[in-house]
Amino acid sequence: MPRVRFTRLAKGAVPPQRMTKGAAGFDLAACLPDGPWTFAPGQRRAVPTGLAVAIDTGFEGQVRPRSGLAL
Repeated sequence: MPRVRFTRLAKGAVPPQRMTKGAAGFDLAACLPDGPWTFAPGQRRAVPTGLAVAIDTGFEGQVRPRSGLAL
């Protein structure tokens, strides 16, 4: 099984975590040193995690919305 290797780039960055046994992926957390953000409806913005992640050859990384927000 490949391992997810990462480096913290920012103080307060949270490591990727599997939140349930058998989860297919890892949860990422935002790293917002200046406090919470407010978004207008439909607004998009890149949200920093404070992490650099190394992904093995032959694998990919994806960022998806929370499953609780899926239709």
